[in-house]
Amino acid sequence: MKITDLEVIITGNPPPTFGGRYFLFVKLKTDNGIVGYGEVYDAAFGPQVMKAAIEDVFQHHVLGMDPFHIERMWKNAYGRGYSGRPNPTLTAVIAGLEIALWDIKGKALNKPVYELLGGLVNEKLRSYTYLYPKDGDAYQSTDVYYKANVAAERAKEYLAQGFTALKFDPIPYGTFDPRQPSLEMMERAEQFCKALREVCGTKADLLFGTHGQFTTSGAIRLARRLEAYDPLWFEEPTPADMPEEMAIVARQTTIPIATGERLSSKYEFARVLDLRAAHILQMAISRVGGLMETKKIAAMAETKYAQIAPHLYCGPVEAAANVQLAASIPNFLVLESIETFGGFYGALVKNKIKWENGYVIPSREPGLGIELDEDLARANPYKGKDLHLVPVFDPIHLPN
Repeated sequence: MKITDLEVIITGNPPPTFGGRYFLFVKLKTDNGIVGYGEVYDAAFGPQVMKAAIEDVFQHHVLGMDPFHIERMWKNAYGRGYSGRPNPTLTAVIAGLEIALWDIKGKALNKPVYELLGGLVNEKLRSYTYLYPKDGDAYQSTDVYYKANVAAERAKEYLAQGFTALKFDPIPYGTFDPRQPSLEMMERAEQFCKALREVCGTKADLLFGTHGQFTTSGAIRLARRLEAYDPLWFEEPTPADMPEEMAIVARQTTIPIATGERLSSKYEFARVLDLRAAHILQMAISRVGGLMETKKIAAMAETKYAQIAPHLYCGPVEAAANVQLAASIPNFLVLESIETFGGFYGALVKNKIKWENGYVIPSREPGLGIELDEDLARANPYKGKDLHLVPVFDPIHLPN
């Protein structure tokens, strides 16, 4: 069995665009007709640039290969150009192709991918969602993101659905981070935690999400204000570049530190673990190099008693890959979902991801357990010019 064909499908994600403005799906085909799907998650370049990069790596390292020889492909692609070091764009390209190869392997053997990663460990997977605007809200309404009372009311609806963990990020982020949070920003963050804790009680964990907004001292100042509300984690309190600084924050707070969505290889995660910078790791499978790389990271984390909470701000193919990983590891903590995988997001895949009363149920179907609805994906091409996710660029215009 050999890989013969590649197709990259760029799908626009219509409003409310939860999961990003577009999705980069990868389709591989073998000489005996088996099709595998993957997904690339890279926010630094537009989709057409990424399409060209995917095609280039495919031509050099995937075309004609045996889909079972993933380790060889990974090392050759990672070391191309004599770089041999973490590069989030390259590892994202590798990840999309690698996930598709695992999908092919599972289908060839008539087994779910998790059975090839050590077997089923977790029969159901606790999931969490961000607090998103609800249907009927003005498109891109920021109320739920910046008003504690609105977020608390929204949380009640998610609790009624069965969620037992909710994430929120009430402090804006931008390209001039890290910075000291203003007193107004810290007050808003504390009010969010207070309001949500009053609503959730012990029914749901609070996940304080950030994106490396703070200086080390600023993160410590904020963490001390949040400790009374006992969040399950403080996510990426300082930028991902210097885990040495994040480790200082970790030693100064009782809140567990989580990080990982912007890291791109096991080598970067090894530094986090060695420095004790975080004990909850949030690998984005479609950025960090694929399923095999995340399985290796999970094994490294296990030796430090660190837990895994796969990150998801991407499409449903990465979501399916997250399920396969989470089902196969003993140190799984919680799975990020895009609400309950409904709407256009859920319709993009056949064999919809099964969500029941706060949990995802791993599919028994072979491969990733899903099939991309190619007709729907192609019928919604991305026509915009914005990147997948755009932060605030000018610090003068950051919301208070």
